[in-house]
Amino acid sequence: MNAIDKTRSSDINLGLLLETLAVAGDLPLVFRYDGRPVRPGYHVTEVKAGQFSALDCGANPEAWAEIFVQLWDIDEGNRTHMPAGKFAAIIRKVSEHVQFDGSARLTFEVSDGVQPMQLYCASTPVIGDDAVYIELIARAASCKPRDRWLAEQTQAATCCGSANAAKCCG
Repeated sequence: MNAIDKTRSSDINLGLLLETLAVAGDLPLVFRYDGRPVRPGYHVTEVKAGQFSALDCGANPEAWAEIFVQLWDIDEGNRTHMPAGKFAAIIRKVSEHVQFDGSARLTFEVSDGVQPMQLYCASTPVIGDDAVYIELIARAASCKPRDRWLAEQTQAATCCGSANAAKCCG
């Protein structure tokens, strides 16, 4: 039985993030979540990597690598948003001590110090004239049987509306 790949097509990985930041190192890095940008004093408080293996309720094995980046969304003095190059340097510094898989799923843990830590996946970075922008999208909890059922429903709906409908919906 093969393990299920936990990476979603909408997730970016660490490799893509660092490649994008490399071409815009001097620009401020602005994360956006819940409809607003992080405050200019935000900190990267922790970066960790994990290898996970599991068995879901349908006895399907799954395995994935994941990197977590914690952001503390605070104001601090007269700070401005962190340059993209500084963020990349923090990740490189951590990688001297922790082995990273550049293709690993990337999860951001964000808290403003008041609300509990929330999990987000990141969209592809957008390089603007004044900053690099990364939209963080709330990471929904997953239920494997439901996720598989939804995927089957989507595939069936797509197929039944196509020229091959007789083959897949027959």
